[in-house]
Amino acid sequence: MLELTPILYFGAFGLIIIGLAGIVLCSHLIRIIFGIALLEAGANLLLLLASFREGAEAPIWVDGQFPAMMADPVPQALVLTAIVIGVGILALALSLALRLNRAYGTLDMAEIRQRMEQDIAEAAGIDMPTSEHAPTQTAQEAST
Repeated sequence: MLELTPILYFGAFGLIIIGLAGIVLCSHLIRIIFGIALLEAGANLLLLLASFREGAEAPIWVDGQFPAMMADPVPQALVLTAIVIGVGILALALSLALRLNRAYGTLDMAEIRQRMEQDIAEAAGIDMPTSEHAPTQTAQEAST
């Protein structure tokens, strides 16, 4: 019979890596939120796998005795709590993404960041911060 535990570990680490890549490499806000969801699912699966024992039973008193090998219920309770917290975080992130889309008309993080900096500079009555190392002209302007 095929041993499923290593496959599940690879799946958990795969979800974690894909989630991290989505968070780090994507600039679209919805993809970043999906990356957070994948990272959370991988972490929950990894926590459950770390407490898994083959042949373990629930720690329930039956016929005057406990089972010989019992499953630890604490990691399961922690994962259930993490799932509830994760759903709340994802709902908040999606609602904030909707608000950003209404306010700025885009979900691209670079454009949102630039527009937010402009809004902050206008509200404070100062010029936009610039860098002395910033290019003076764009590549498109240089080619014309």
